[in-house]
Amino acid sequence: MRIERLNISISSDVRRVLLRPFEPTTSLRAQKILDRILSLSPQKVQKELETILTDFENRHRNLKEYFLHRYSFKEKVLQISRTLNMEQKLLIGAYFTMEYSPEAAALFNPSIVWHPKQERLTKNTRKFVLSLRATGEGHVSSLTFRSGIINSNFQIELDEPNRFLTSPEIKECENGYEATFDTETDLADRIIFPNSSEESMGIEDARFVEFEDDSGNKSYYATYTAYDGKNIRQRMISSKDFIRFKIKNLNGKEIQNKGLALFPRKVNGQYAMLSRQDNENNFIMFSDDIYTWNEKQLLMEPQYSWEFVQLGNCGSPIETEQGWLIISHAVGALRKYVITAFLLDLDDPTRVIGRLDRPLISPNEDEREGYVPNVVYSCGSLLYKNKIIIPYAMSDKASGFILVNLSDLWSNLIPTS
Repeated sequence: MRIERLNISISSDVRRVLLRPFEPTTSLRAQKILDRILSLSPQKVQKELETILTDFENRHRNLKEYFLHRYSFKEKVLQISRTLNMEQKLLIGAYFTMEYSPEAAALFNPSIVWHPKQERLTKNTRKFVLSLRATGEGHVSSLTFRSGIINSNFQIELDEPNRFLTSPEIKECENGYEATFDTETDLADRIIFPNSSEESMGIEDARFVEFEDDSGNKSYYATYTAYDGKNIRQRMISSKDFIRFKIKNLNGKEIQNKGLALFPRKVNGQYAMLSRQDNENNFIMFSDDIYTWNEKQLLMEPQYSWEFVQLGNCGSPIETEQGWLIISHAVGALRKYVITAFLLDLDDPTRVIGRLDRPLISPNEDEREGYVPNVVYSCGSLLYKNKIIIPYAMSDKASGFILVNLSDLWSNLIPTS
C-alpha cells in the first residue's frame, strides 16, 4: 500500500526552557544558602540581582513574578526573622529556581485534533492542534502543544513556536486538579508539567479526541498515563479551548495498564473506550460514566508474526461510513513497533469487520535509530477529505507526518466477518 511521508520533522529544541523550583537536598543546605544571601550588603544584593535579570530575563516571561512566588513558598519553611526588601526577596527566589529543558531528550508520540478556532483561514484550509510528549532531564515527561494548518492539497504548515514556555496556574480539585493558562500565551507556549506525586515522573502518551455529546456540544478529552517512577495510573484530561484543562483520575476495576482511547461520541447510549489490560490483546469497554470503567470485552488477539508480542491502539477511533477505523500499533520480533489498522462495525464496535494483514507503517532506515530503536508510534490521527493524517514518532526521538489514502486502506483491509 502506498503511503506518503511528508518532509516534516518535529524535533526537540533544548533552547525552550521552563522555570521550575530548585530544592536543595536537605533543609539544612537550604538554610545555609539563605544565610549566605542575607549576609550580602544592599549594594551586593542589587548587583547580583541585576546580573541575574540581565542573564535570564530575555529567556522567560514574568521572571520576577516567579522569583517572588518561590520566595513566598520558601518563606514558609525557612527561618527568616527580619523584614526584607523587594530586591532581597527576588534574589532569594532566584536561588531557589532553576531552568528545565522539557524537550532535551525527546519530543514524540503525537496526537492530533482539529483546533477549536477555525476563523481567519483561507478557503479549504483547516487548523489543527498537535499534542506531544516531551521528555527532559531525569526522563520526566510532560505535555506540550503545537499548531498548524493543512490545505486542500494536503500540504501541512506548522506554526513556528517561540522559545518561551509557560506553566499554568494549578488549582487542586476533587479527584485531580485544574490547569489554567493565560489567554495571552500562544498554544505552543503552554506546557503541562507533572503536578502531583502520582505523575511525578511523567505525563505520558496523551490521546486527544474531539468528543461530541448528545446535545451536539464539543469538548476535547485525552487519556494519559501518570507515572511516579514505579507505578502507573490512568487519568483523563478535558478541555473546551486548550486554555483551561481539568485533570481527573479514571476509576474502576478495568482501569489498568496503558493505552486507553475514548471514542469520539457515545455508542448505543454509552461511552466507549479501547483498552489493553493484559499487555497483549485489544479490548473494548462501555460505561455510563466517563470516569468509571468496570467491564471489558476482548476485541482482538495477535494473529500475524509482526504482532505476536503485543497489540494496541494509536489513538481514538475515527468514524467513517464503513465503520470505526482504528489506527493501531503492533510489536514483533526484536521489539519492533509498526503501525497498522483495523475496522469495527459502526453500530456494534465489539465486532471486528476488517484488519490489515501487513503493517501500514514500518520504521525505515531513517527512522529506526533513536532512544528506543525500531519504533513508529502515534497517539491519534485525523480524517481530512479522502486521507488519513497520521502524526507519528520515530524511535522516541522526533515526530513526522504520514498521509494514507482512505480508498487504498479500504481495498487492503481483509474482511474478518
